[in-house]
Amino acid sequence: MNEKFERLLEQAGQLLERIEAVLPQPLSAPDWGASVAFRYRKRSSGHGVLEPVRHIGPIRLGDLKEIEPQKEKIQRNTLQFVQGHAANNVLLTGARGTGKSSLIKACLNEYAPQGLRLLEVDKADLVDLPDIVDVVAGREEKFIVYCDDLSFEEGEAGYKALKSILDGSVAAATPNVLVYATSNRRHLLPEYMKENLTYTHTEDGEVHPGEVVEEKISLSERFGLWVSFYPFSQDEYLAITAQWLSHFGVDAAAIAAARPEALVWALERGSRSGRVAYQFARDYAGRHHA
Repeated sequence: MNEKFERLLEQAGQLLERIEAVLPQPLSAPDWGASVAFRYRKRSSGHGVLEPVRHIGPIRLGDLKEIEPQKEKIQRNTLQFVQGHAANNVLLTGARGTGKSSLIKACLNEYAPQGLRLLEVDKADLVDLPDIVDVVAGREEKFIVYCDDLSFEEGEAGYKALKSILDGSVAAATPNVLVYATSNRRHLLPEYMKENLTYTHTEDGEVHPGEVVEEKISLSERFGLWVSFYPFSQDEYLAITAQWLSHFGVDAAAIAAARPEALVWALERGSRSGRVAYQFARDYAGRHHA
């Protein structure tokens, strides 16, 4: 009987170990010395981990041209944050390829020596944001939670989780964490023509948005700093192209000669964005160096 009982206990212990292995585990801290940027990932088992980003793009603030007002606002806010002063969560919105994500990465490279760290979190994983904040709350470093290309569809869980972290949770905001998000939508949710019908007007002409509209505005309002980006003019596009060509070692005479090619490149892609300028510069420099 004793042997059977011991064998049963052993089997039960093994079963419990297997169950524990597949159950979600509390988020553990990574090796903070492994990188200045970390990416939150969910394993197939449901466990969340903060993985160090081994290779970070070398982009610097000086590489970004024709967005000086936007650069000044975000650089100032980030410096305030790093120095321990009051700073705001930031929502960067506007045209694609105009430098929204690049500006955040450039700020990381600029201020990492002063203790700035970046945590990249996908939209689908924002429901775990409270756990991520808890892990870093006691650290001396300053953490930017970075959400790229953020937008929500109706009823997505991450929407309410982000709202609570930004402003509205019972817990006080953690002073060493800010959220920087980029989006093509200013209100982060799809907007429909029928929602205009929910607006009401008083006798004196005052406009009051309906509940649906108020709900959609409420998330973006929780970002203290809004920074808008706009499509580039032809001259701005060419200036950005010249900057990237110079970055890749192309001389001034070749940069001037490359202007017609750069315009054709933009025309073929239907966009004069900074991303298109960078892609042209890589192609041109690669071809001519080859």
